[in-house]
Amino acid sequence: MNRQYADLLAPSPRRHRSHGPVVPAGHPACPTPSYAVRQAGAVSVLVVENDPRAADPLIQGLVRHGYATHGATTGAQALRGHAQADLVLLDLDLPDLDGLEVCRGIRAVSDLPIIAVSARGSELDCVLCLQAGSDDYLVKPYGFRELLARMEAVLRRTRGLRPEPAAAGRVVTHGPLRIDPGARTATLDGRQLDLTRKEFDLLHLLASQPSTVIPRRQIMAQVWEDAWSPRGRTVDTHVGTLRGKLGDSSWIVTVRGVGFRIGDPTGPPPDELPARAGVGRG
Repeated sequence: MNRQYADLLAPSPRRHRSHGPVVPAGHPACPTPSYAVRQAGAVSVLVVENDPRAADPLIQGLVRHGYATHGATTGAQALRGHAQADLVLLDLDLPDLDGLEVCRGIRAVSDLPIIAVSARGSELDCVLCLQAGSDDYLVKPYGFRELLARMEAVLRRTRGLRPEPAAAGRVVTHGPLRIDPGARTATLDGRQLDLTRKEFDLLHLLASQPSTVIPRRQIMAQVWEDAWSPRGRTVDTHVGTLRGKLGDSSWIVTVRGVGFRIGDPTGPPPDELPARAGVGRG
């Protein structure tokens, strides 16, 4: 039996709990059932894995060890569902978005602990993932007890540092631009901008990752919750409208063939600013 699953369903010597009912998560995009445990006080884990042969035994093993667990099969689902989790197990090989993009997207708006899981075992892959915001990196195939130990270690380090839910939507400032996701307000030089919901979400996404090029597909996943449909020129139309409301086109910089990044007309010219492009197709 593969080492990754050999001890997956073995009982833990330290966790002996009675569990609530295991129920299907019911996500229509998931080809196989994912599961959740209704147990008060349990740590909630989001398992991002598109291969059901890996996801199902992993989720069931975590359930047996007392974790409230739910699954996501795409990067878009992970970007929408991470807010309800206490920890994310993120496979880097996803069908819609590169795992590094997903990691950066979560880290831009949250201090949520992330453990990346991948078959990519090179030092460069590990370094890139840690730089993208993951707290740990685990190479497949791995032992389930090692995974549990790493999860517990990451939670020990981060549990006291995580903000309360009310404070999780931190205010983003970029020059004279100030965005408050909790109040859903954006001001420029103290003047409140009249933005639609999508315009606000798009501006917040760009401003929360300054100097980073956000690929079009990631924008579609996080703002329109759809990483597959090109939706014509929806992104370009909203970018154009936002530029008009910000009063200067250089607030949003187009990187041809990739996507967009936030600019600042009050700072150096855009071509003098280093850009860190997201990994994957835009």
